[in-house]
Amino acid sequence: MAASERAIHLTQVAAQAAADKQATDLVAFDVSERLALTDIFLIATGSNERLIGAVVDAIEEALFAEGATALRREGDREARWVLIDFGDIVVHVQHPEERQLYSLERLWRDTPAVPLATVQEATA
Repeated sequence: MAASERAIHLTQVAAQAAADKQATDLVAFDVSERLALTDIFLIATGSNERLIGAVVDAIEEALFAEGATALRREGDREARWVLIDFGDIVVHVQHPEERQLYSLERLWRDTPAVPLATVQEATA
């Protein structure tokens, strides 16, 4: 079962909000066939702790405007890897060192990528 249209839409909105706050290396994976808990993982990098906080806040605001509420938010205190669970999607905003160390892309590389067209258009 592929990711729902709502999950794809929320991912696009979250990715655009992250890109607008200067998050980099945005990728999304459809994990719906592997995990019962969520449809999509969105991964982004923030170059420092303050930027990570700003990206996380922007994503929450954008998704709240779409009717989505964060069910859980973890990692705020250190702001090196913040995870926000919206049910349909889970967003990971990571510091470059954590992104390299944990390499989530490697773990999920055999799942389908979710195109992030809005981000590509904005940065092109």
